[in-house]
Amino acid sequence: MNTVVCTLFEGSYHYGVAALTNSLYKNGYRGDVYAGYKGKLPIWANSALDNLEIGDENIKTLNLTNSLTIHFVLLQTNNHLTNYKPDYMLELLDGPAMGVDAIFYADPDIVLNAPWTFIEEWVTCGVALCEDINSPLPSLHPRRVAWRRKLKDYNINLKFKEQQYVNGGFVGVSSVDISFLEQWKDIQGKMANFIGGLDKSSLKGQALATENSGPFAPFSKTDQDALNCTVEATSLVCSIIGKEAMGFIAGTPCLPHALGTPKPWDWNFFKSVLNGIAPSTSVKKYWESSNSPIICYSSFYLKVKMVQLKISSFLGRFYSKN
Repeated sequence: MNTVVCTLFEGSYHYGVAALTNSLYKNGYRGDVYAGYKGKLPIWANSALDNLEIGDENIKTLNLTNSLTIHFVLLQTNNHLTNYKPDYMLELLDGPAMGVDAIFYADPDIVLNAPWTFIEEWVTCGVALCEDINSPLPSLHPRRVAWRRKLKDYNINLKFKEQQYVNGGFVGVSSVDISFLEQWKDIQGKMANFIGGLDKSSLKGQALATENSGPFAPFSKTDQDALNCTVEATSLVCSIIGKEAMGFIAGTPCLPHALGTPKPWDWNFFKSVLNGIAPSTSVKKYWESSNSPIICYSSFYLKVKMVQLKISSFLGRFYSKN
């Protein structure tokens, strides 16, 4: 199967891009990774070269191995990056990734922890999605009802399918299901009218107004809420793996997702364990994916971090807030 992986980042999230890419390679992915970004490229990408063959002067390419390449795409958008996912995927499919069998988006605080063959098989089952930590939302949950009422004014009719509320950090779409991305983008365009624009988000950056934020506002999770609306609006089949997929409950996670802060690259192991917080699976898998083929840290620093990880994981067995 001819597939591509993409992500979006700015600032220190480049560490996550490196670990995500390394984890892909470790688990058998071979091909192209497209990393859309704002700001400056990280030091580890200094040797990336302009690549006019697949785009314009806004694309730089770094060949990591004979079979793995990362393309850095300088973005020209005012959208908050979390609200740019379907647009970005569609732009890639209409440009440098044209003709692929499937495209996968993953947030840069996710790493792969499953064979790539499993991920490719997954997308043949339907649009590949993961259940969120805040799931489920029953059919008549006020949040779902609010989505239906607001989008009905735009002739978008939502139909309840699953209680599962999905996470916006990972989406896999095959070439036959591209209309899902178009529908997601369209719904986000309508959502913009309710949140004050797609430059707004609950994440860092342009904050949502008070009336649009918090757990009781229908679009406070912006792209993620719009994604769940798309699940209700689409006639396509969605293949949803439960909370174990991202490590939110017990089980073997295929895509450990480091929600909240601090992110794994900012994790202070001993401070956390003294506070009764043992390293999560996402933190462990991040550091296990931080050495190759992309190298962000010196070998000494990485050895120190791995020792700290082992010690804090051991201590966390005996001392925990939970």
